Amino acid sequence: MTPRERLIRTINHQEPDRLVVDLGATSQTGINASTLYQLRKALGLEERPVTIQEPAQLLGRVDEDLLQALEIDVIGLWGPINTLGVKNENWKRWDMPDGTPTLMAGGMEFSTDEKGAIYTYPQGDKSVPPSMVMPADGYFFDNIDRGGEFDEDDLDPIRDFADDFSIIDDETAKYLERESKRLYEETNLGIVGMFGGASFGDVFNLPACWVKKKPQGIRKMEDWLMAHVLYPDYIYELFDFQSEIILRNLEIYRQAVGDRIQVIWISGTDFGTQNGPFVSPEIYRKLYKPFQKKVNDWIHKNTNWKVFYHTCGSIFDLLDDFAEAGIDILNPVQCSAAKMDPKTLKEKYGDKFVFWGGGVDTQQMLPFGTPEEVKAQVKERIDIFSKGGGYVFNTIHNIVGKTPVENLLAMFEAINEYRGL
Repeated sequence: MTPRERLIRTINHQEPDRLVVDLGATSQTGINASTLYQLRKALGLEERPVTIQEPAQLLGRVDEDLLQALEIDVIGLWGPINTLGVKNENWKRWDMPDGTPTLMAGGMEFSTDEKGAIYTYPQGDKSVPPSMVMPADGYFFDNIDRGGEFDEDDLDPIRDFADDFSIIDDETAKYLERESKRLYEETNLGIVGMFGGASFGDVFNLPACWVKKKPQGIRKMEDWLMAHVLYPDYIYELFDFQSEIILRNLEIYRQAVGDRIQVIWISGTDFGTQNGPFVSPEIYRKLYKPFQKKVNDWIHKNTNWKVFYHTCGSIFDLLDDFAEAGIDILNPVQCSAAKMDPKTLKEKYGDKFVFWGGGVDTQQMLPFGTPEEVKAQVKERIDIFSKGGGYVFNTIHNIVGKTPVENLLAMFEAINEYRGL
């Protein structure tokens, strides 16, 4: 089978000829540029600056030579504009704090304070306050709260979030058409469309790091979570407004990429903590589920795409609702969280969801375990999740900076032993 054929069988819950593996197709299945640079060196590939695919998390682009060396099956169709609202063009040299050489989008702008912290700016505009910051010895950027306090007597969700969402313009649509054709015709890989703007209530997006204006309304994570009880009408009205924009953009996206993608990444909203969901099932059903179902139903009615949702943490109590909402693929399958036992997930929900991730723990095992321990966990997870199809191997979220390259090599050694390579 080709990798694309392999992915199609997998996402339709059929066993492929061998395990499907992803590295770097999405913003939650990637690898920090520093670790990617070391992996390339360990594999004897050309030493060159790593192109930054996603600047907030400093995810490196997994180039063709590495895809081939590791026999990766999936690639992402990314948009032309990055997380900070800057076009991915006119690449310039930018070194990470640990010295890793990278290529950053030319429009990105940075500044450094007296403690060595590095700031970056929305749309590369240094005339406005910075929107993200990284410590002097950091490996990714954090959001800066630019919104401040909100006035509960002056809450208007459509006004407050008017600048956060936009309709796909002609230039972007043409880019997506060209790039999807290139990936479809020049590779035999499975393709994931990275569709932006459809994450309802994603706390990463609340500070709106790409927006130049001072964000209005409820923007702090703690205020947002309390708003589910204090101001549910505010959230509902916002999601209703957002869903209409999503549906318009989905039609434009469909016209641009057609059937050249097999999977569409829809949401990065985290619904789980380590110990349980952020919100109760009742709140999820009232505020999130109707809009997710509206979007997912449109996709299933109008395309052949499978719907990919990323949500960290303990989400077991929401899984029945997720299935009813039309979610096809779950990532990152955080097995270290409460109730997220791999065997239970596969036995109870293996016919409802494709599990994309879960292959090895990136909080403890991959960065701090021994190569032997990593290899054992990888083999155990593959044995559990891959039976009967419906499983794409990936780590539990992105591979972070300072992860020992020996552990990455052990992970791929275990994968390839399972694949018979």
